Amino acid sequence: MIEKIKQFFKEVKVETKKVVYPNREELIGSTWVVIITVMVISVFLGIVDLTLTKLVGLALR
Repeated sequence: MIEKIKQFFKEVKVETKKVVYPNREELIGSTWVVIITVMVISVFLGIVDLTLTKLVGLALR
């Protein structure tokens, strides 16, 4: 059991060395994409929610 755990951590160390981390510019660019996407989806869902609220309000009158 101990040998399996040791082997697992050796493999984790090898795989971690293969990882390519983004540089600062790539990270900032990706962050802006996420922020803008979240804002666009939030506005869209807000408009859909408002529209459905108005429609349900009219239907229940």
